[in-house]
Amino acid sequence: MKVSRIAAAGAAAGVTVLALSAPAFAHVTVQPEGAAAKGGYAVVDFKVPNERDDASTTKLEVNFPTDHPLASVMPEPVPGWKVEVTKSKLDKPLEMHGEKISEAVSKVTWTADGKGIQPGYFQKFPVSLGQLPEDTDTLAFKALQTYSDKEVVRWIEVPQEGKEEPDNPAPVLKLSAASEDGHHGSSAGSDSDEEKAEKTSAHTAADSGSSDGTDTTARVLGIVGIVVGAAGVAYGVLAGRRRTA
Repeated sequence: MKVSRIAAAGAAAGVTVLALSAPAFAHVTVQPEGAAAKGGYAVVDFKVPNERDDASTTKLEVNFPTDHPLASVMPEPVPGWKVEVTKSKLDKPLEMHGEKISEAVSKVTWTADGKGIQPGYFQKFPVSLGQLPEDTDTLAFKALQTYSDKEVVRWIEVPQEGKEEPDNPAPVLKLSAASEDGHHGSSAGSDSDEEKAEKTSAHTAADSGSSDGTDTTARVLGIVGIVVGAAGVAYGVLAGRRRTA
């Protein structure tokens, strides 16, 4: 009886944990592919799960921040989806590569050509962004998710540090610090020229050491072979003389 009660209590606790944690995995999120460094460029994925059992997601609208406008926004084509980019005039023009930009992308909308995101599935929507701002640690993108039954879920509540996550959190992109060598937005795992030179030198030294070790071993084995061969010849001569005597 005690074992059954413990098992039942454990199962109930597990269901409760799953129920409490499910919303945290169900909302629209944004994650960079590699690094999203301040002052650089990055490719980010807007991940959209379908949290309905009886409807598909047929539309996604992502609103871009107006307090930190982005001059370059280029969505990657997604099979089965039409994309529309909306631009708006800026109150304060941006300067990019020596040119002043008076408008920036304010919204990107994806609309399904077919069935959309069906129950039990999710979809990623990649977008290239730049130049990322240097005076903030995060960028919030308010998103609207539309289902085939016309229901609209508004992921527009910006999470506040030190407070509980809201029921409908907006996707938030965390920006990393710019690299010390001044290169912005480099992808994770890429090496600078100096790092590549150091690695090349290390490989060269390792190869040289390996080659020297191989040559030394060959020489030692050669000398040993000569000595053994000479000893064999001497033994054969002595044996022959004994038989002759």
